[in-house]
Amino acid sequence: MYYGLIIIAFLITLFAQIKIKMNYKKYLDVKSSSNLTGASIARKILDLNGLADVKVNMAQGLLSDHYDPRNRTVNLSQDVFSTATVTAASVAAHECGHAIQHKVGYKPLKIRSSLVPLVNFSSYAGYLAIVIGAIASWVELIYVGILLECVILLFEFITLPVEFNASKRGLNELNNGFLVNNELNGAKKVLRSAAFTYVASVANTALQILRLILIFGNRRRD
Repeated sequence: MYYGLIIIAFLITLFAQIKIKMNYKKYLDVKSSSNLTGASIARKILDLNGLADVKVNMAQGLLSDHYDPRNRTVNLSQDVFSTATVTAASVAAHECGHAIQHKVGYKPLKIRSSLVPLVNFSSYAGYLAIVIGAIASWVELIYVGILLECVILLFEFITLPVEFNASKRGLNELNNGFLVNNELNGAKKVLRSAAFTYVASVANTALQILRLILIFGNRRRD
């Protein structure tokens, strides 16, 4: 059963990664009729939503796109920033969706942001507690570590509505003349694939926690 859970978690993650990379690359080759780069679309969407103070920057790396609420910046990877494609428009609009969430005080985003310090602590302390507990055969410490890992699961679970809502907001913006007809369908595929990676992350973390419970639960009974 332990190995089965590992295989399931691996397959879910692998499928999600393959799906996002396929659609990302496919629609990165499809030029948008507006002929606007991701950076230009992001700038226009932000301005239309009263977010002229939010800057659009180029980020290093592939799939490194993100919105940073600390310094209010939309950061786009080079392919998204500088190309006029369906993928670029989709990703740029999604990140602007996060900026709009920040502006309107979207509650799940607030909750997720408030959990960041606890998650940073839990990701380190939970792993450490499990390792030390396993070495010292201290089952209670192991369960403290598992409990801390559950904080990460909670964070990932709250991330789901944040990401889905950002995509919905982004698509609504793209429907205002930035993309048309089949381009919008392509944008939906790109964003759905991206959303599935978050679903896969939740499933993967949940399976890993279940595996730990099964392993150390059996050890405690023994």
